[in-house]
Amino acid sequence: MFTGIVESMGHLIDIQPDGTNLTFTFESDIAHELKIDQSLSHNGVCLTVVELLNAEYLPVKGNNGDAAVRYKVTAIDETLKKTNLGKLAIGDKVNLERCMPAHGRFDGHIVQGHVDQTGVCTALEDQNGSWLISFQYDASTNNITVEKGSICVNGVSLTVVNSTDNGFSVAIIPYTWEHTNFHQLAVGKTVNLEFDILGKYMQRIMQKR
Repeated sequence: MFTGIVESMGHLIDIQPDGTNLTFTFESDIAHELKIDQSLSHNGVCLTVVELLNAEYLPVKGNNGDAAVRYKVTAIDETLKKTNLGKLAIGDKVNLERCMPAHGRFDGHIVQGHVDQTGVCTALEDQNGSWLISFQYDASTNNITVEKGSICVNGVSLTVVNSTDNGFSVAIIPYTWEHTNFHQLAVGKTVNLEFDILGKYMQRIMQKR
């Protein structure tokens, strides 16, 4: 389980195909704290750390042992089809978050790391100190947003400002802009969306009535 509060960013160093899967190598300042089999959110997608590496691509122990600076994760074909991970290119940044510890605080909202669908950035407005960003998505999936409700965009917990049948807007403060990959966002870019789990359950209940 995650909270949508980004810890760090990962820089994509390498992409290797493995059948229909892709194995990504990322460089991050939290790599030395990771361990094999650990779950890590990448742009809101929960992936498993499969290998830890040093700067010369040599395997290391990591988890506060040897100084791991890079790590590998593998995304299966189903994940690539339903998220924006298949569109990543060398040099791109992804938002990273480790699982929430049992004694931690919910600074964001309940995020499972299971992307519901992708959306597209339709507008990006500089409001002299903040940014208003608008997104659209395929409404045929029956996912919904509500004004002042929660939405997870590329792994970031945000509050919905405006809500329509197939879109919404969010306001981004300077800190979030600088410390996530939103500063690389542009109109037409694809993002990962995970809708509020409580809203999804309520919608399902109402559909069965």
